[in-house]
Amino acid sequence: MHPVGSSAPVRALEPAPVDVALATPTLLPALDYLADLVGRVHRARRRVRLTTLTLSDGFLTGALVDALVDAARRGVEVCVQADTFTFRDTAASLLPGRVPTRARSDARTLAWRIRSAGGTFTWLGHERGPLFKGRTHTKLTVVDDSVYAFGGVNLDDRGVTNVDFMLRFDDPALADALADVHAEIRTVNRSTRPASVALPHEHGEVLIDGGGAGDSIIYRRALEVVEDAVEVTLVSQYCPTGELGRAIKERPHRIFFNRPGQASLLNRALIASSMLATRTSTSYAHPDYLHAKVILAHMPDGSRTAITGSHNFVWRGVEYGTREIALLTRHQDSVDAIAGFIDTEVHRRGDTA
Repeated sequence: MHPVGSSAPVRALEPAPVDVALATPTLLPALDYLADLVGRVHRARRRVRLTTLTLSDGFLTGALVDALVDAARRGVEVCVQADTFTFRDTAASLLPGRVPTRARSDARTLAWRIRSAGGTFTWLGHERGPLFKGRTHTKLTVVDDSVYAFGGVNLDDRGVTNVDFMLRFDDPALADALADVHAEIRTVNRSTRPASVALPHEHGEVLIDGGGAGDSIIYRRALEVVEDAVEVTLVSQYCPTGELGRAIKERPHRIFFNRPGQASLLNRALIASSMLATRTSTSYAHPDYLHAKVILAHMPDGSRTAITGSHNFVWRGVEYGTREIALLTRHQDSVDAIAGFIDTEVHRRGDTA
């Protein structure tokens, strides 16, 4: 099998032998994900590959940084990469990179700890320019033959306390493929970005946005799924926009995203303007910040399809050129787990219907 739409050096996912049942992934809410990941990194023997938008040595996430340092000192091949968004904000973006801020200082100390232990640390993207342009929004971690991906959890204290989740797969082939994705992101950090790619998998398709402006296989697949659906539930940090947002509203739907007052200043403006432009309201009313990103579609034949990952289903992010990762799946156990999360952690928290 070969990736669709790209010649990027990401190995294809060969199917498991027919007599081998692929394990059902485990859905881990944000804090459970952090705890599980810390334990796995402490037990790692060969490799740790971590790609994230943000990473901090915080009160909660400091345990992960300690585990990464410990693993590197034990001789495990530890490679970490995080976006400069970790230490960027509106004010810092106006300052030269050499001007110290508390966030920059903390980030450099974190990177130094991992490097000095024998690990590799790479900052992704530029420190200056538009804050949301060209970001690496991908969240994936490989620990030996296990993978954490297809959710939205950022690895800072705020990120691990949001309403969010990750999926864990114990799958050597998927681990190898996503280790390749991790390596490719680092290789083309600030150069021309590859086309988006789809990798076949027993549970569906692994969808990878390479970060080219206007190119998102995740957004395209989501639109295809929604256009075929008879009913759609969307969960996102933001109000859905573009053709996808319109398609969702053309059929019975439930839409959950944060109210403007829950968000930071920039995100508040983004959510409010999107709601006004699209005339879309949210059914989410709970004060806990919603950060999961899922589309759950009910199909005409009675089946369900889910798309889950790091993509917020906002067209502006596609225009800006954002690296993302998602899973498109019809696997019953996986969809059941995702639907259960939506019901207990999103619908029961905030459905105003």
